[in-house]
Amino acid sequence: MVLSVSPQQTKKYTAEEYLALEIKSDTRNEFRDGEIVPMAGGTPEHNEITAMMLFLLKASLRKQPYSIFVTDQRLWIPQANIHTYPDVMITQKPPEREPGRRDTVINPILIAETLSSSTQGYDRGDKFLHYRTIETFQEYLLIEQYAPRVEHYVKQSETQWLLTEHAGLEASFQLKSVSVEILLSDLYEAIEFEAS
Repeated sequence: MVLSVSPQQTKKYTAEEYLALEIKSDTRNEFRDGEIVPMAGGTPEHNEITAMMLFLLKASLRKQPYSIFVTDQRLWIPQANIHTYPDVMITQKPPEREPGRRDTVINPILIAETLSSSTQGYDRGDKFLHYRTIETFQEYLLIEQYAPRVEHYVKQSETQWLLTEHAGLEASFQLKSVSVEILLSDLYEAIEFEAS
């Protein structure tokens, strides 16, 4: 007897169904055009780097017209029909919200993602592609967690982004959308790298 296995159909959700489920959920989930995708938990290094990025931005931008969010703030990307949770996000004050929602913003100027082995392909590829559909979005940081290295993308025009790589604890970079310089030695202050 031959058993045939049919491909499992994935249930498609509306954004409204996702949001109703997400409000009740104990874990964070992304919504990707009808699909609900659980978000993986981070490593201690991931959390330390993300927390330090938040701290450095908060310290530098106090009393300035920006809101800075970390991890649990939902972002809606209307052109891609995606709800997601960037690791760090800056908006102008007051943050613009998804119509009819108090808990979802739509106007980031800067997004930073701390890379993990399971998400780095998505963060560099489709996720960045989706982020680029946001009109206000100007700057993207991809932060490695196992080596002192940051990929820094700055919008030059509607179809052009400039990539600058910063590597080594002696390196630093200047954000363009907000006036902040980040030293990699500060960003990675709590991280002990394995000798190569």
